Amino acid sequence: MYAALHLQRKLKRGEADILVIDPEPYMTYQPFLPEAAAGSIQPRHVVVPLRQVLAKCQVLTGEVTAIDHGNRTATVKTLASEEEGTGAVDLHYDELVLAPGSISRTLPVPGLADHGIGFKTVEEATSLRNHVLEQLDIASSTRDPEVRDAALTFVFVGGGYAGVEALAELEDMARYATRYYHNIQPEDLKFILVEASHRILPEVGAEMGQYAIRELRGRNIDVRLDTRLQSCENRVAVLSDGSRFPTRTLVWTTGVKPHPVLAATDLPLDERGRLVCTAALRVDGVPHAWAAGDAAAVPDLTAGQADVTCAPNAQHAVRQAKVLARNVIASLRGHDLQDYRHEYVGSVASLGFHKGVAHVYGRKLKGYPAWFMHRAYHLSRVPTLNRKARVLADWALAGLFKREIVSLGSLENPRAEFELAAGTGRHPEAS
Repeated sequence: MYAALHLQRKLKRGEADILVIDPEPYMTYQPFLPEAAAGSIQPRHVVVPLRQVLAKCQVLTGEVTAIDHGNRTATVKTLASEEEGTGAVDLHYDELVLAPGSISRTLPVPGLADHGIGFKTVEEATSLRNHVLEQLDIASSTRDPEVRDAALTFVFVGGGYAGVEALAELEDMARYATRYYHNIQPEDLKFILVEASHRILPEVGAEMGQYAIRELRGRNIDVRLDTRLQSCENRVAVLSDGSRFPTRTLVWTTGVKPHPVLAATDLPLDERGRLVCTAALRVDGVPHAWAAGDAAAVPDLTAGQADVTCAPNAQHAVRQAKVLARNVIASLRGHDLQDYRHEYVGSVASLGFHKGVAHVYGRKLKGYPAWFMHRAYHLSRVPTLNRKARVLADWALAGLFKREIVSLGSLENPRAEFELAAGTGRHPEAS
C-alpha cells in the first residue's frame, strides 16, 4: 500500500497504470492490534481501506496464487472467479512489485491446529477479545471447578512483540473486567507467557527485557523462559518443563514466515524462503521485479557486514516502500537507482495501560514515558490523517469514560440467531 501510495503521487498522468492485488480490501496497521483487542481502539480504525487511499490505482480484491515472471503473468483467484466457476485468471504486467508480507509460523505441536489462536489480523484480535470476555462469562456461571479453572487460564506462546503486547493488554482488560463479576477476583486469573529462549522482547535490549519480565511477574503473570509448548491436545497445555495447564485459551505468536506465494514464483529465494534482493530493492538478477518488507531479503548497508539483511519489521518496510517507488519511477525514466539505507533507531513496546519499555537512539525508557512514546510513535506512523484522527479520538474517549468490556462473539457467526429462529421458532435472548 505504501509503495502504491507513493507511485500514484509521483507518476505523471498517463505514464503508467497501477494495479494493486490483495486478498483483503484494506491494509492492517499491526502494531495497533493489541490495543484493538483490549478495546482501546475500534477495530475499524486500525485498517486502511485501499480503495479510499489509492484513488488513482486499480484495486483488485483477489489472491495471487502463482507468478510466471518469465512471461510477465500473475495467476489471480478472485471472488468473482469462484462464483463463476471459471477458475483463476492470468494477468499481464510490465513491472512487478512483490510485498505480500508474512504469515504466522506454526510448528507441528499436537492439538495446536485445533485449539490455537493466532494474532496477526484484525479479525483474530477482535475474536480474541470476544473469546477472553466469554471465558469470564463461563467462569462466572459454572459450578464445575475444573471448567472454571480452564476458563480463567490464558496461555500465550511467544515472547516477541506480538505475544508480550497482546498478553499485557488483554490481562489489563480482563483484570479490569473482573470488577463487574460478583464471583471472580483479579487474582483468580492465570496468565502464562511461554518463551523458548532465555529472554523476551530482544529488540529493546537485555536490560529493558529484564524490566519487562519483572513488570509482568509483578502483575502475577507467570513468565516461563527456556520453555516450549509440547502439546495442547484436549485443551491441556503441556510444557517442556513438565507443567500441565488445562486452558480454553492458547494464543500462538512465535514468529512469522514468508508468504507461500513466493514459492509459487520463478524468482530467486534465500534459505529462509525470502526473495533475494539488491540494496536498490530489485530482485537480484531479475529485471522488472521489485520487492520490499517481510518477503524481501534486503542487504543492510548500515551493518558493516555483507551477509546481514534488514530485519522483517515495519520500521524497515515503510521506508523501503518509499525507496522502491522512487526506484521504479527512476527505472521507467532511465535514471539511476537509489540504494536503501536505514540505521535501526530502536524499538518501543507497550505493557498495558500507562506501562511500556523503549530503547530508542541509545536511550532507555520504561513505565509511563515509554508507553507515551509508544503511542506517539505509532500515531505518527499510522497512514492517512483520517486514521490518525480516529485513533486519537478513541484514546481521548477511553480516557474520559470507563473501558468497554462487552463481548460481541455473535459477530463471528451472524446467521446463528436467524437459523435458530427458522428451525425452532425460538429467540436466543428469550430462552
